[in-house]
Amino acid sequence: MYLHLGQNVMVRNQDVIGIFDLDNTTWSFRTRHFLEQAEREGRVIPLGDDLPRSFVLADREDETPAVYLVPLSPAALSARAERDLPI
Repeated sequence: MYLHLGQNVMVRNQDVIGIFDLDNTTWSFRTRHFLEQAEREGRVIPLGDDLPRSFVLADREDETPAVYLVPLSPAALSARAERDLPI
């Protein structure tokens, strides 16, 4: 099953490590440090031109996890993940 993140990007549900709210998680120094490190390593993938509301951490084959910046709320992404859309 797959999770549609937007902008024609889909990840397998089993590859999703977590869905995080940017407003709540970026208060933490560790989260900000993690996102800055991922940005330096080129692992951050922005989806769309709108202000991101969440980020999704997902495994990639033979690589370190990707960080997708998504304009959808974490609740919307969780609801999509629970629907289990087959491809």
